[in-house]
Amino acid sequence: MGKPPAACIQSRHLSVQACPVGGSTMTFMVLLCLGLCLSQMTHVQAETLPIPIIWAEPDPVVAQGKPVSIWCQGSQNADQYCLYREGVPEPLRREFPLGPSNKAKFPFPHMTYHLAGRYSCLYHRQTSWSVPSKPLDLVVTGMFNKPSLSALPSPIVTSGGSVALQCGSWQEFDWFVLCSKEGEGHPRHLDSQHQADGWFQALFTVDHVSPSHRQTYRCYGYFSSSPFVWSTSSHVLELLISGVSRKPSLSVLPGPVVAPGQSLTLQCHSDVGYDRFALTKEGAGDPPQRLGWQSQAELSGADFPLGPVRPSHGGRYTCYGGHTLSSEWSAPSEPLDILVAVQLPQGPPPTLSAQPGLPVAAGENVTLRCQSASFFDAFLLSKEGEAGPPLHRRSQHQGGEFQADFPLRSVTLDRGGTYRCYGSLSSTPFLLSHPSDPLELVVTGVPAAVTSSLQTPDSTSCMAQPDRFPR
Repeated sequence: MGKPPAACIQSRHLSVQACPVGGSTMTFMVLLCLGLCLSQMTHVQAETLPIPIIWAEPDPVVAQGKPVSIWCQGSQNADQYCLYREGVPEPLRREFPLGPSNKAKFPFPHMTYHLAGRYSCLYHRQTSWSVPSKPLDLVVTGMFNKPSLSALPSPIVTSGGSVALQCGSWQEFDWFVLCSKEGEGHPRHLDSQHQADGWFQALFTVDHVSPSHRQTYRCYGYFSSSPFVWSTSSHVLELLISGVSRKPSLSVLPGPVVAPGQSLTLQCHSDVGYDRFALTKEGAGDPPQRLGWQSQAELSGADFPLGPVRPSHGGRYTCYGGHTLSSEWSAPSEPLDILVAVQLPQGPPPTLSAQPGLPVAAGENVTLRCQSASFFDAFLLSKEGEAGPPLHRRSQHQGGEFQADFPLRSVTLDRGGTYRCYGSLSSTPFLLSHPSDPLELVVTGVPAAVTSSLQTPDSTSCMAQPDRFPR
């Protein structure tokens, strides 16, 4: 009888089998070993063993320095388990169960890039070796700067709709990978697309979104030379699935026109009894802000503080209500425009005057005129203490001046107060000029019926004009 191969010889000092030499040719070598054993050790009856199962806990995608364990599950009474990494012919680790067991644990207390790679395992029982498991990709993260993840056109998606998730970076990654936070499905890999401005990105399409489970994602970048070494994770992006339940209301304190550095609070309220609320900004791919509910009388709601205000806070906002036990959110609130008064390149702020003059007797007409020697596409008029949107009128060029008239007809005492006006450009519709000097409108006479808002028959609010300016 010929001598069996070394991998099949039982050790005289250890009553175990030496692990077969592995690597990328491991399957072939194990089968060859089994064949030689059968042909040369005819007194032994080899058995066919179930294919082992390999997995990683807590996850095969592991941050640098964090612990991870690889498990290999074989059959009952296995006496040895061997762990292999692709490209290394010798087994990386061996485990010998102390008693009857159908699995073995290979712990790694600290994940490093040296441990990243493609793993497989096999096991031995009595006189037989199993075939290798399916491969397991063990990835280390945190080795490069994180990419950004955004939803296009918005992280708000109607149930059943589609959205594109953009993973991008200024770093020259060859590939980007998108993962579900809950681990649903396999990671999706796309090659990087180099943009003209030097930006690298990949667009992942997510179809048929459903409120039946939370849609949360993160992404990574990596290089072709080291496919198991990934960047730090992007922030987690959760898609907001918009439904048809009753919309909440959105308001702002102290008012929709603010100066940089001021504090601002957006308030989302509803009488439906929602226990969570989300605030989104139009055109922003960032995740919506979320808050739990705060009960006020018969309303539920949440306050979203924005401040100190920066020019980037200018924009159109909506909010949603939802219930903790559901992934679906309500229909959106009516939009609310936040306008930030900054120093525009046009020069000094506009001026505000009353025509024909002040004071004004109750029941008479008066026109508030906002004008400037510099070009503005539109002018806006606000009243101190009014929470509603400012009045908006397009600019007219007359007598070398750009101006807009805001007529107030049959004024009542409640129309009295402090007014200011602003200039606006169509290219930056949510940024206004510095305000004009305040104008104190004094109304004299017998009190009349109180009107409820600043709205006049000849003016329009920002809220009622989605397009705001002529193209």
